[in-house]
Amino acid sequence: MTSPLRQTLAGALLAVIAIPAWAETPVVEMHKDPNCGCCTAWAEHLEAEGFEVQQHETRDMRAVKIEHGVSPELASCHTAVVDGYVIEGHVPAADIRRLLDERPDLAGLAVPGMPHGSPGMETGRQDDYAVLGWRHDDRTPAIFNEYTHD
Repeated sequence: MTSPLRQTLAGALLAVIAIPAWAETPVVEMHKDPNCGCCTAWAEHLEAEGFEVQQHETRDMRAVKIEHGVSPELASCHTAVVDGYVIEGHVPAADIRRLLDERPDLAGLAVPGMPHGSPGMETGRQDDYAVLGWRHDDRTPAIFNEYTHD
């Protein structure tokens, strides 16, 4: 028969093992233009989903994108970094969670442009859009997830 203390310690150990790495409240470092409201709305979406967002305002977003390897075809309005991954544009929190859970060999995720209906771009219209992933050594984007609306 096992002691209550041993059972408690075993249960606590199992609980720690089962907690994903992002459960510690991932910190998202977001760079945005000071006048961009949709960027702030995207940050609020992430915060509602349990992320901590630190916003950094800059008027030179082009330099931020170059620094983080975001090509013009992947570009959107804001650029963020979370746990070493680059997040470009209106990427849904669920896709960032999946990225952090699965840890694929990607530089980051992007939602190019500013599609209506993506997080932070809730305008009443729903555009279909894809979340793209790209690698450091091969900048050719691949579909990570798709959002379609009927």
